Amino acid sequence: MQDRDLRIYRPAESTTSRHLPCSHELCQSVPGCTNPKQPCPYNIDYFSENTTSSGLLIEDTLHLNYREDHVPVNASVIIGCGQKQSGDYLDGIAPDGLLGLGMADISVPSFLARAGLVQNSFSMCFKEDSSGRIFFGDQGVPSQQSTPFVPLYGKLQTYAVNVDKSCIGHKCLEGTSFKALVDSGTSFTSLPFDVYKAFTMEFDKQMNATRVPYEDTTWKYCYSASPLEMPDVPTITLTFAADKSLQAVNPILPFNDKQGALAGFCLAVLPSTEPIGIIAQNFLVGYHVVFDRESMKLGWYRSECRYVEDSTTVPLGPSQHDSPEDPLPSNEQQTSPAVTPATAGTAPLSCATTNLQMLLASSYPLLLLTMSSVFFVS
Repeated sequence: MQDRDLRIYRPAESTTSRHLPCSHELCQSVPGCTNPKQPCPYNIDYFSENTTSSGLLIEDTLHLNYREDHVPVNASVIIGCGQKQSGDYLDGIAPDGLLGLGMADISVPSFLARAGLVQNSFSMCFKEDSSGRIFFGDQGVPSQQSTPFVPLYGKLQTYAVNVDKSCIGHKCLEGTSFKALVDSGTSFTSLPFDVYKAFTMEFDKQMNATRVPYEDTTWKYCYSASPLEMPDVPTITLTFAADKSLQAVNPILPFNDKQGALAGFCLAVLPSTEPIGIIAQNFLVGYHVVFDRESMKLGWYRSECRYVEDSTTVPLGPSQHDSPEDPLPSNEQQTSPAVTPATAGTAPLSCATTNLQMLLASSYPLLLLTMSSVFFVS
């Protein structure tokens, strides 16, 4: 989807939409389904206080293009048509909707793989201008680094990985291992509090710049700078098993003075209120990130996120592997805690598509549909 005006989705205006009946396999355990012919409802409570979305499930067609020859692909997907929103939704967040990319059967990659259109994998990349690309069916390149997905709370149900150490400059900190969600829908990376404390103390120690307060109290580690003098920022690297590593390309957030000139920058890392962290979009910028759901691993390699005609492609065809051994049952797929949608404008919400299987997360998400994204099928 490229160079198209985005509008509020209204099923009545789509010739391919239909209500999902309660007799559908995804709706058999849903509260509120009393009649098999009744439209199937959904309800989601987000982590953000008092933020919810409820409505009806709709089946409709997602229009994609193959990457090599741009042949159109019409894929049937199920979306949530929000009829009642509360909390942050009322402030105009996520006017273009949320794109479901999780492991559950109801996510977009799951539908595409089950239909035999692509392999059960997808990749994405982000540029520094917040534009990006998604490739469904892509399993990356042979030279990429990778680390396995791991269970979270006893279930292999989301994109979680083990981080062995956090490194600032050339110093890798002992006792900074943690489990992290890899969540492209969250803007800023967060670390468990003990890891955050050691991480920020070492970062501040290595910074040769004056620390200054910033008007946004979210950011605790901010430093002065100017257009003529930008201090050196130590590298930030996360290490994984088998000596794999990911170095954040741009982990800082610059801010300007009243005249619009660079005045300083902040370390764009937050403390997590949970014992798990989030590897978010700001650490993924500059990488091509692969969510390989067949091999159950995360892959990554450096990329400027440019579409190249002779880029590596993946064989088409259905998945050759079984689904995860411990998938979410249908009722959990529709009630799992969801990430808070991002502030992306003030357009009114009439029937925004909503994600029914989002990752467990906290604040500052930037959802894929609020970006200048391009979708391809590999």
